[in-house]
Amino acid sequence: QVQLVESGGGLVQAGGSLRLSCVASGSIFSINAMGWYRQAPGKQRELVAVITSIGSTNYADAVKGRFTISRNNAKNTVYLQMNSLKPEDTAVYYCNAEARSGRGYWGTGTLVTVSS
Repeated sequence: QVQLVESGGGLVQAGGSLRLSCVASGSIFSINAMGWYRQAPGKQRELVAVITSIGSTNYADAVKGRFTISRNNAKNTVYLQMNSLKPEDTAVYYCNAEARSGRGYWGTGTLVTVSS
């Protein structure tokens, strides 16, 4: 089992920045990739960014150039630095961990609200 706890969400004006953190605990040795997803009201959950155990990254087109995902393996933590935030970035952001077995784990989410 893997437990994920997100933090760092909040209210920010358009053009501002936030950094989300996700701390993993439990069977962390089983984790391969970690990522961030988001779900806006009335919309499906979507991938924001993912980072593998060797540091390869992938981003949704909507956030490329504005968001940066990183991980600190010593702290079992993955980060999402969000710059130049837009109102359409408003959503609940979820941390995800994918085990080598293929099983996925989710945090409970942290709300990001961007005001115009």
